[in-house]
Amino acid sequence: MQLSVVILAAGQGKRMHSDLPKVLQPLAGKPLLAHVIETAQALNPANIYVVYGHGGAEVQAALESEAVDWVLQAEQMGTGHAVMQAIPLIPDDHQVLILYGDVPLIRATTLHALLAAGKDGLAVLSAKPADSAGYGRILRAVAADGAAGAVIGIVEHKDATPEQRRIPEINTGLMAMPAHRLRHWLTGLRNDNAQQEYYLTDIVAAAVLGGVPVRAVLTDNESEIQGVNDKLQLAQVEASLRALRARELLVAGATLSDPARVDVRGKVTLGRDVSIDINVIFIGEIVLGARVRIGPNCVLENASIGDDTVVHANSVIDQAVVGQACIVGPFARLRPGTVLGSAAHIGNFVEVKNSNLGAGSKANHLTYLGDADVGAGVNVGAGSVTCNYDGANKWRTTIEEGAFIGSGTMLVAPVVVGANATIGAGSTIATDAPADKLTLARAKQTTVEGWQRPTKQKRKT
Repeated sequence: MQLSVVILAAGQGKRMHSDLPKVLQPLAGKPLLAHVIETAQALNPANIYVVYGHGGAEVQAALESEAVDWVLQAEQMGTGHAVMQAIPLIPDDHQVLILYGDVPLIRATTLHALLAAGKDGLAVLSAKPADSAGYGRILRAVAADGAAGAVIGIVEHKDATPEQRRIPEINTGLMAMPAHRLRHWLTGLRNDNAQQEYYLTDIVAAAVLGGVPVRAVLTDNESEIQGVNDKLQLAQVEASLRALRARELLVAGATLSDPARVDVRGKVTLGRDVSIDINVIFIGEIVLGARVRIGPNCVLENASIGDDTVVHANSVIDQAVVGQACIVGPFARLRPGTVLGSAAHIGNFVEVKNSNLGAGSKANHLTYLGDADVGAGVNVGAGSVTCNYDGANKWRTTIEEGAFIGSGTMLVAPVVVGANATIGAGSTIATDAPADKLTLARAKQTTVEGWQRPTKQKRKT
């Protein structure tokens, strides 16, 4: 049986107090809805239908790369009404899975269990959270021995009696069922309730009345059914996801100085014996080789770090490839297009952009290397700059292997420094420097006799 996933994402999110639609609120660096779509895609569905409403154009623009079908709910009249907008697009021989754009941590393994339970009937995902306020309650028949029996209905929190509100088992809203049954149940929905809305949960009573089995699949993972309706809940879900991903790093063998202070906003692939200090943020696709050490307060985005490399405190590595046994930082910045060969050193307050550094090359202090090709074994002195921009175009600098660049050197691109060349400190090099020679470009030093430093004039009172 093929699967169609319906994601309800039409809510306005007034409690967010934000101009950004609720399902676009950021969680671990990407919209809430993107997390739900990613999980749905892991189920290999035939189609994913996103029912949208408020901020529709903005939502679609933000997620235009996602392979989903957009379904408009022009007027928000409840969850049942939202599903009514999508059901005409779904073939009768499909199974339907209902998800929510503001419940981002649901796991694919849980959804597989829900789908298995809803093959021939109706399956609802239930939970027993510590705080059940606001959730609909699962109503069950009472067996002869007084135990809870089969599911017979769901009552929304606002419509529940005080006795029903004491029921610990709640409805998460996630459901699975055959499409032809859902189509039939939707035709019988009414809006004679406190909210005057068409509740999707009312299909449970319809299923029971029609003799269709209703199964509640209980999850014991409270975090995966957390919904987001305001910024407090968004922060709580962020904390849950951060803890989950830190746990994944620990299980994979990483040493974390404090699991509560590591933030994974993407995917991290680990070698053995990796060590990660506090307040480190990983964004996008990250590869850390064996025995890599990441110091505190570092940010890595779409980066690859080779075996035995040390990244010292307060460094930023963005879309860069760092080789084996390198030393980066502290306070270093590697920008997009940077590639460091093995045993390269990039030290404090050094910025590298769109440049290649050969094995063993070093720039240890206060330097900018932009659009440069640096050979192996090069030493770049403190305060040196590749002057790569002429105000209109970028130009490349080539420093061949073994060269020594003295401190305070300006290399005005395009320029080539030959192999084993030495550039005297304080030089401005605007033409190619030959290999194996010392090149200097300094103004003549002059001492002015009799000169006196100006003194501050006293103010007249």
